[in-house]
Amino acid sequence: MSRSIAKHKTLYLLLLPGILYMLLFNYAPMYGIVLAFKDFNILKGIMNSPWVGTKHFDKLFSDPYFLTVTWNTLKISLLRLLFGFPVPIVLALLLNEVRLKLFKRTIQTVIYLPHFISWVIIAGILKVLLTTDNGFVNQVVGSFGYEPIPFLTSNAYFVPMLVISDILKEAGWGTIIYLAALAGIDPEQYEAAMIDGANRYHRLRYITLPGITVAISIMLILSLSGILNAGFDQIFNLYNPLVYASADIIDTYVYRIGLLEGKYSLATALGLFKSVIALILIVIANKVAKMLGGTGIW
Repeated sequence: MSRSIAKHKTLYLLLLPGILYMLLFNYAPMYGIVLAFKDFNILKGIMNSPWVGTKHFDKLFSDPYFLTVTWNTLKISLLRLLFGFPVPIVLALLLNEVRLKLFKRTIQTVIYLPHFISWVIIAGILKVLLTTDNGFVNQVVGSFGYEPIPFLTSNAYFVPMLVISDILKEAGWGTIIYLAALAGIDPEQYEAAMIDGANRYHRLRYITLPGITVAISIMLILSLSGILNAGFDQIFNLYNPLVYASADIIDTYVYRIGLLEGKYSLATALGLFKSVIALILIVIANKVAKMLGGTGIW
């Protein structure tokens, strides 16, 4: 081991900043998990605060609102996965068929750009467009004689608006991975298929899609692992008390009870619950992917 380190010391030095980053920002904060099992007192500190066992978990699981935020989180995440996951694949397949390089690069740049714009800015744009009093969209709706649509204040419209805006922002960025996977397919397979009389549909079904199956399975596993995230940045910048019933998720609830109400132990217990469920989901998804003949992430 020591000889290997000495031989490749330059590579290990390059690896060192990444290791330090992981230790400092991913592993060191795990010390605070003990707050979930203590009644935290800021004057006594973490170590001297009294142990209470599973008191905070019992309180969470007996609280009806906990079920509400958990259901909201799953609902929003599953809708994003159902409608948003196929979009980057479709975009990549369409872009792969474009032969005019200048047009292809222009389209790629346009659809990538929203990913680099903060949700704070996008939320401001959406509010300008969708507010009921003077929003541009509702002004157009009103010009046709219809009542304004409460996109941001109605539980019926808010979640679909979240899903659509998330797709518009992130779908272009997701195409990068699939375009890279498509670039790795041997062109000779297409040439041989065309000689054998395969049409465009057959080439898509029997060459293109199997060629990116590994990328699709890995991205699906990673998406399932974050199914309890539901997009804190987006929802925090867009929601309001009028849509708490449908849009309040675990992360926003943790923010309110932890930072605003000072219930640090309860917020930590909720965050730990979320992390454990996410770990279980990623293990299950990885196992299912391998059973179906795909490739897992380990």
